[in-house]
Amino acid sequence: MVDVVDKAKRSRMMAGIRGRDTKPELVVRRLLHGAGLRYRLHCRNLPGTPDLVLPKYRAAILIHGCFWHAHDGCKYFSIPASNEQFWRTKLSANRERDTRQIDALRSQGWRVLVIWECATRSTRHREDLLAWTMKWLVGSDEYGEIPLPLPQSP
Repeated sequence: MVDVVDKAKRSRMMAGIRGRDTKPELVVRRLLHGAGLRYRLHCRNLPGTPDLVLPKYRAAILIHGCFWHAHDGCKYFSIPASNEQFWRTKLSANRERDTRQIDALRSQGWRVLVIWECATRSTRHREDLLAWTMKWLVGSDEYGEIPLPLPQSP
């Protein structure tokens, strides 16, 4: 399928996609701040520059967009029909990078929680998202993921 916009316009559109302060990230930040938790943003001295770092819990939180991080089984993720091979290669490389960054954080003694964009979308699920995040923070699991649908009762 041919792109409906010219290359210059597509380039401007893609340049506008932010890597930080995204809507899902702001949702999680508001929830945690409202619960009294304090965190550091985008710590450059840690592998992968995690979105949120909570030193008190020795925890790093990564907020993954379902498309850009290829969230398998998610209704918000599908490979675009145009330039399919490019997207397969790009998204596969993103997933490999995510795995390397998570492994690097864990090898330095950090606990890692991945919150998927789909879990932040519905305002109905925000209390559950906060409850699951808090449960993970006070728990002892070294790694966790919060997708949608959220697991039943924390």
